[in-house]
Amino acid sequence: MNKILFSTTALVAAMACASTAFASSHREAPNVARFPTVDSTDFYVFNSYESGREDYVTIIANYIPLQDSYGGPNYFAMDPAAVYALHIDSDGDAVEDITFEFRFDNELPNGGIKLPVGPDGVEVSVPLKHVGAISAGNNGSLNFSETYSIEMVSGPQSSGSRTAVTGAGGESEFVKPYAYVGEKTFGSTADYEAYAQQYEYDVSIPNCSAMGRVFVGQRKDSFTVNLGETFDLVNYVPVEGDSAPGAGDGGGFPGGITQSTANDDLNDKNVNTIALEVPKSCLTGNGNGVIGAWTTASLPQARILNPNATLAKPEVNGGALVQVSRLGSPLVNELVIGIDDKDRFSSAHPSDDGQFATYVTNPTLPIILDLLFKDAVNATLGTDFETIAPTNYPRNDLVAAFLTGFAGVNQQQTVTPSEMLRLNTNIPATAADLQSPFGVAGDDLAGFPNGRRPGDDVVDIALRVVMGALCHDIPVNGEPTNLGLCSPEDANVGTAPFTDGAPLDASFVNDSFPFLAAPLSGSPQ
Repeated sequence: MNKILFSTTALVAAMACASTAFASSHREAPNVARFPTVDSTDFYVFNSYESGREDYVTIIANYIPLQDSYGGPNYFAMDPAAVYALHIDSDGDAVEDITFEFRFDNELPNGGIKLPVGPDGVEVSVPLKHVGAISAGNNGSLNFSETYSIEMVSGPQSSGSRTAVTGAGGESEFVKPYAYVGEKTFGSTADYEAYAQQYEYDVSIPNCSAMGRVFVGQRKDSFTVNLGETFDLVNYVPVEGDSAPGAGDGGGFPGGITQSTANDDLNDKNVNTIALEVPKSCLTGNGNGVIGAWTTASLPQARILNPNATLAKPEVNGGALVQVSRLGSPLVNELVIGIDDKDRFSSAHPSDDGQFATYVTNPTLPIILDLLFKDAVNATLGTDFETIAPTNYPRNDLVAAFLTGFAGVNQQQTVTPSEMLRLNTNIPATAADLQSPFGVAGDDLAGFPNGRRPGDDVVDIALRVVMGALCHDIPVNGEPTNLGLCSPEDANVGTAPFTDGAPLDASFVNDSFPFLAAPLSGSPQ
């Protein structure tokens, strides 16, 4: 049994260090950047750590990136022509066994609010989506409403059988709460949460004996990343400058970046969240308990703009649905896939991911970091490294984590190379106050890359991975162990504590469904 435990832990540690996920996806491909309403920013799948909900899996897909809370007057509605989907592969054949499809609609309640104007009391439509205060149970001044429906597809999305997901009262239409436009409209954050929480629904999921839950609405962006500085040719020294994160002693790498929320460029941003909680037993099917998951958004193939556009009919859409957005493991498309293939990846199905294998076996990000920092590292450390990028090509260790998973940990019953976020539903959740932001690498088997929780700091994990952490000893059952996938001489700086300086842990989010924190208020600023 100890041998089995050792092997399992070793494989989990390998998976943590070999992951090719690099953070959050915001405007990650040229084409989808033109369609922000269907741009997925983050995707999470994890065993629920809410007390009393241990038998559930939570799936969260965030859409519409970089929302300024003050972004009125139209704020951030979902696209009524789009289909937003959460896909589950229960057996590993890289074909979805279950898909939850979300479709949105919007309207002006009762034809829209009109006000009498002038001495004759002419009724004139107002220009705003709300005209007064809004609270739980009082939507009278709301001049715009969004609703959505959910269908579960059993089998392949294009050909499977469809069944409506309904509410506890039998309803098939659900309400998406209005954005947190400001405190004069909604009151405090607590008041807004009381309003939004009335739109958390218990739902009956086909083939499930227990009820699930769903919430769709605006939330604070759950991800942290030093976005601007990173994409300005990594305009900081990406190594921890303190002896330990948050120590404040300057005892780390000379000139290295230190942890601060000021480094988080998403700290003032909101997103739209689709959150679904499903009993584990309804997702695992006949598999081995490991599920693969990803989110997509699709639009009709043809869109003809209405030259006399109205709210009800700004365009005419037709033709087959075309997938324009896809996200499984975070930021793969943004920092792994070559720019000429990004849109191809966005539209690809996991079963076709073999075409992208070269980006995994020969990743370019370490080469970019080598070009940017090799001379500075040599000057600071007094070394003469020929390269600071790992030299173990092809990176077959990354192939296992990126496309196949690891036997006994997150490898599915059938092994089909494909990119998706894999979760072992048999590994118990870790309570929020005990979670490590480094997930498996922090001795927390319930975290990334065994699924992904909102408090997992995948940026720091990934930076260390791509620069060769796996080539050096890692702790396995408390003992330094080399997993034999590469050697220390293959990664000159593989033990360095790489970081973007933007902290993240479970305290940044909530410990109950839908887990993500309340959105930021649009006013006062």
